[in-house]
Amino acid sequence: MPFDPTNDSRPPLLRPQLHRRDVLRGGAVVAAGLGAAPLLAACSDDTPSNGSTSPGDLPYELSSPENRVEQPIPDDNQPIADGLEPETGGVLKILNYADYMAPGVMRDFGDEFDVEVEVTPYNNYDQMIAKLDESGAEYDLVFPGPTVLSKMIYAQLLQPLNHSYLPNMGNLWPEYQDPWYDVGARYTIPYTVYTTGIGYRTDQVSEVPEPGYDMLWDPQYSGRTALLDDYAEAISMSILRNDLDGGNINTTDQAVVAAAVDSLIEAAAETNIKVSITGYRSIPEDEYTVAQVWSGDMLASRWYLPKDVPFSVVGYWTAEDISKRVIGNDCMCVPKAATKPVLAHTFINRLLDTEIAEQNFNWNGYQPPLTKISVEYALQKGYIVDSLSAAIVQREDFENGLVGVEQPPTVEAMWRNEWARFKAGA
Repeated sequence: MPFDPTNDSRPPLLRPQLHRRDVLRGGAVVAAGLGAAPLLAACSDDTPSNGSTSPGDLPYELSSPENRVEQPIPDDNQPIADGLEPETGGVLKILNYADYMAPGVMRDFGDEFDVEVEVTPYNNYDQMIAKLDESGAEYDLVFPGPTVLSKMIYAQLLQPLNHSYLPNMGNLWPEYQDPWYDVGARYTIPYTVYTTGIGYRTDQVSEVPEPGYDMLWDPQYSGRTALLDDYAEAISMSILRNDLDGGNINTTDQAVVAAAVDSLIEAAAETNIKVSITGYRSIPEDEYTVAQVWSGDMLASRWYLPKDVPFSVVGYWTAEDISKRVIGNDCMCVPKAATKPVLAHTFINRLLDTEIAEQNFNWNGYQPPLTKISVEYALQKGYIVDSLSAAIVQREDFENGLVGVEQPPTVEAMWRNEWARFKAGA
């Protein structure tokens, strides 16, 4: 299925939205967008003698699957009232990763409500929050992840949602209607879900080892391997591959993170590993044999296959044991300063419509967490082949998989510093 540049139902050949998780856990968002003083001062700089980084005290609660958080709704930041008509005319301003939404979906919505749907792009959460926090910023819709949510709510960058405008929430997996990071879905609606694993060429990999991560350390693929250019994803993968700290991908122990980075440096020596986010096209175009990727990248890879090359040449591995499978998601939120909050709610609801969500999925490759989409359905529709069955996220992944959680700035900084050591050493 070669790429057809005249068909706007398909993504353009180079898709900068694939940078969208450059900083999966939020990076330096506190300093960039929320004001460094109040939040950084609330985080301890102490490093205990065992080498772990202390989270210290924060002015907001950190959520995790073990610590479900009902996000606060302050008196001066209430949801919009019931029964309001959507705003029309002018511009619906969306802050999102570039090319993360099908143009036809935006165009049809704009035509219906007589608005121009305008996307301001960002490459990571640092930029996203900085843009939201700019003086006079009036975005109507934004797409953060759970790993920066509490910071943004504490800084009142987001407004609570009014569920009366979101009847299509019922199409979502129940697990995402009441998520651990936002109990009651007070501020967020999930947009897409994904796992992190290994993409590979089925015509060059005769047998996938267990764990599949080992392929990145295998000398037979030297010069044709790639690691995600994402500090959290890359280091987490090494933690899992080497069973460090019991596979805790949210470890605060610097010795564990350092050991994971040492192993990545070893991989670089063994396979001349690249650091890249282009697996979605570099695998189908036969530049890489093996690469760490997000599942959505492999689902979108069909648009980048050369003519007459079958889709079955692309494969995807993620841990068969769900408890060792890395899962993530992106959310839809309404900024507090939105000038079209009713229309923003209406657009979120439209994106939860099963037909519209599927149209969007077909375009960007990233799966909405809707009950309609299953492995069997995706095979039937041609969104996947057997070698990509593992790229479809399952409902049970959310409750039982591994997730990166929001970390205090001191812990983020430690992970970032170790990643910088890898890049310097490799």
